[in-house]
Amino acid sequence: MQTRLARLYQKGDLRVENDSVPAPGPGEVLLKMAAAGICGSDLHYYQDGGFGPVRVREPIIPGHEASGIVSQAGEAVDLTAGTLVAVNPSQPCGHCEYCATGLPIHCLDMRFMGSAMRLPHEQGMFREWLVVPARQCFEVGAATTAAEAACSEPLSVCLHAASRAGEISGKRVLVTGAGPIGCLMVAAARYHDAAEIVVTDLADAALARAKAVGATRTINVSRDAAALAEFEAGKGYFNLVFECSAAAPAIRSAIAAIRPRGTIVQVGVTGEIPIPLNAIVGKELHIHGTQRFHEEFATAVELISSRKIDVRPIISHSLPLEEANAAFTLAGDRTAACKVQLTF
Repeated sequence: MQTRLARLYQKGDLRVENDSVPAPGPGEVLLKMAAAGICGSDLHYYQDGGFGPVRVREPIIPGHEASGIVSQAGEAVDLTAGTLVAVNPSQPCGHCEYCATGLPIHCLDMRFMGSAMRLPHEQGMFREWLVVPARQCFEVGAATTAAEAACSEPLSVCLHAASRAGEISGKRVLVTGAGPIGCLMVAAARYHDAAEIVVTDLADAALARAKAVGATRTINVSRDAAALAEFEAGKGYFNLVFECSAAAPAIRSAIAAIRPRGTIVQVGVTGEIPIPLNAIVGKELHIHGTQRFHEEFATAVELISSRKIDVRPIISHSLPLEEANAAFTLAGDRTAACKVQLTF
């Protein structure tokens, strides 16, 4: 059996090709892929050849946010043909010291689909047909679209970030950066009953989407940077910041605008940047890193299926696999696009 797929050879060299597909073995399913989102890491691979120390060193099929329809099931699989599922790309080993102590996110032998972190690279989901372990497939609600289901992975990232923040209910929240993750972070904060959610970004289109998913106020800092000054009075205003931009100016403004002993959850990823340690020490701030997810994936599928969190406002474009290069170019234009998905 043959499948069409998108394979990245190096920076800017993405090719739509054919490859073979194995039959599903015991515990596996063959999926006819339905929708797959282009993530920021995929975009970094395409535009820059990687991010930080993670580089594309051999051909890789990107894609780790996807949904598909069960076509064929192997032995001992309780999924029926025709079922729409969200695919969890995360495969912790289950037996290293971190898996054994309840921290599978930090697995020493993690296999994460579409990631260039390890060598050989883990191949991803930008392909028409895919065989995966059935345990990675989560059935979605009957009214849920393939495009919504494919947002389960990025929402999982945001639900895990929310779990790192502690109590959110009743808190004044700042979200810096209104890309797909920033917008879903807004939706997660709204779901957890934040009292106020202010969002900053450089693009009006991004801020409009943040408003659609629950922001109470948005600020375009490219046009009105002084608007944040009001939040710096009295040693700061916000109880909690989700920093989703990984931009040094946004991080500095977040530190200035947060109250003493407030919490900053660093969601965005970048390389090394200078930060004002004196302010962090002087305000006794709590700074938490966050990465990926584990049990949150099942929660994300439930919240999307019930539309307790509505991800539809972030889905801006859908293009067929054959137009993968155009889709990546579009995904890089934040004035026009938010979540760009490939369809199969």
